[in-house]
Amino acid sequence: MPEAVLTQSLHDHASPRQQHHFDTMAQQKEAATLGMWVFLVTEIMFFGGLFMAYIVYRTAYPEAWMASSHELNVYMGGGNTVVLICSSLTMALAVRGAQTGLRRATVVWLMLTMLLGLVFLVIKYFEYAEKFTHHHVPGANFHFPGPHAGQVQIYFSLYFLMTGLHATHMLIGFGLLSVIAWMAHKGRFSPEWYTPVEMSGLYWHFVDIVWIFLFPLLYLVDRAHTPVG
Repeated sequence: MPEAVLTQSLHDHASPRQQHHFDTMAQQKEAATLGMWVFLVTEIMFFGGLFMAYIVYRTAYPEAWMASSHELNVYMGGGNTVVLICSSLTMALAVRGAQTGLRRATVVWLMLTMLLGLVFLVIKYFEYAEKFTHHHVPGANFHFPGPHAGQVQIYFSLYFLMTGLHATHMLIGFGLLSVIAWMAHKGRFSPEWYTPVEMSGLYWHFVDIVWIFLFPLLYLVDRAHTPVG
């Protein structure tokens, strides 16, 4: 059949990176991109539920939310925001390096991205340690003065759940970039095939964007108000 012969001919001249069930590299990249975006949509729905829960409780307990927000370290949160914005830049430069076939540049930018991710996690560790010191971790040892202690505990439950889940995604991204950096070091990518770097970049940018929403919501929105009680 002519169509079968044409398909076979296309596969005979295909890149070694092309999987057998795709006709062209462009089709393979489109499938990978679609798959990543579908995955990110599920992640948006997952985080969206937590954001909605936060907003509902904030509407119900505004005084407790004001008091709780003032207990967060805005300098650590702001520093982490700067760190992640810088990591988005280095990730974009890593993708650009892969697109242009600059192997060394790709590896360097990926390593810098991972380093910035590690800085974020270290800062978050110290921030969490501060909460343990002040007994702001929900549970038997939780303590908060004033009439809104129970509601404040709900706030910190959501705080640890949302930021902890975000930190978990950072750890996953760190592991993912470690593999991608190793592949880049081995010369696996070229201007013809750099899809794994680009898809990893999409994931990393998503994690950064989640924090861009978390930071003002948790740290800034209620700081302009004076806590009651």
